[in-house]
Amino acid sequence: MLKYVLFWVAIGACVGLLSGSASALFLLSLDWVSETRDAHLWLLALLPLAGFGIGYGYHRYGSGVERGNNLILEGIYTPQPTLSLRMAPFVLFGTLVTHLFGGSAGREGTAVQLGAALAAQLGKRFAWDAATGRILLICGVAGGFASVFGTPLAGAVFSLEWLFRRKIDPNTIFPAFWSALTAYWVCDWVWGIEHTAYLIPEIAPHTLVNLGWMIPAGIAFGLAARLFVEAGHGVSWVFSRTITYPPLRPLVGGVLIAGIVYLTGAYTYVGLGIPRIVEAFETPLPWYDFLAKTGLTGLTLGSGFKGGEVTPLFFTGATLGNALASWIPLPLALLAGCGFVGVFSGATNTPLACTLMGMELFGMEAGVYLGLACGLAFIFSGKGSIYSAQDLGWKKSLP
Repeated sequence: MLKYVLFWVAIGACVGLLSGSASALFLLSLDWVSETRDAHLWLLALLPLAGFGIGYGYHRYGSGVERGNNLILEGIYTPQPTLSLRMAPFVLFGTLVTHLFGGSAGREGTAVQLGAALAAQLGKRFAWDAATGRILLICGVAGGFASVFGTPLAGAVFSLEWLFRRKIDPNTIFPAFWSALTAYWVCDWVWGIEHTAYLIPEIAPHTLVNLGWMIPAGIAFGLAARLFVEAGHGVSWVFSRTITYPPLRPLVGGVLIAGIVYLTGAYTYVGLGIPRIVEAFETPLPWYDFLAKTGLTGLTLGSGFKGGEVTPLFFTGATLGNALASWIPLPLALLAGCGFVGVFSGATNTPLACTLMGMELFGMEAGVYLGLACGLAFIFSGKGSIYSAQDLGWKKSLP
């Protein structure tokens, strides 16, 4: 037991150092490209060419790593040859280009892939067995998630819950938590990265009536998650069957996105959309914000651009919760926070991780409401997931 603990303390620290540093580099770069895009909105006109560049790069040189997070899941379920280190630069470059030219995407997928790809190289370097390699991938996922969002507990639980198959391997628990904590410390304390702060100033009393209002809210969050999942997979299905040459898919997607944004002036929905998420906690917003972000993100990622889905899920959930405040007599910020994590829970089938994330971001006082929102959204989101390779090992009660 002592040997096991000492081994994973050392290896987990290495994974945390690598994934935390990679996330810090990624976040700094992402801030720069986002500021550059906002200062030069004409860059959106080049989105189709940027899409072709991303598509051609993956088609010509990135064969075997284009499946991203799904490839990581498959490597955990059925140990395969070590993830190629090429995954890291490809997803980093692809995500930054997507954001620079105005695609609607997130950052979680990039951080997770960076962490997993770097962690996998340790197993390759020391020729450890398949079981150790599997734990290394889990540690990389935990470190990447924890450091990019500043939520170490949620990062650790997410890395275990997203691959849940009836039971969790006890040997993965300590390494996942230690790697997540180390990555968080490295990103925040060593590199000085500051994460966005969200505030829920008022928590409604825990009365039966107030808690009962979370039932329609949770159902709405679950249905929004299902719409988000279906939009992304549906766009990908259409593009893969109508455009046979892969590099042309993001080019066409870029034309459509640029055209929509220029014609409607919908610059609010490009990039991460964090300023709009912060607004959702403070003031009423147009009710259709969540639909606009869902559509543009589905078109961006479904056509072949790179990036994560989680921050757009935060946007979708927070703005939906904001809209529901007109109908549900609960504080606006509380509903925005519940939607923030609830839609994420439904789209990834990770209600425990999302509840913890909400408490880490918004405070423990909101925990009961957050837990109800995440649990109900998980149930009512159906059987789908943004990760097509995710295998729960069981079926939800809803179709």
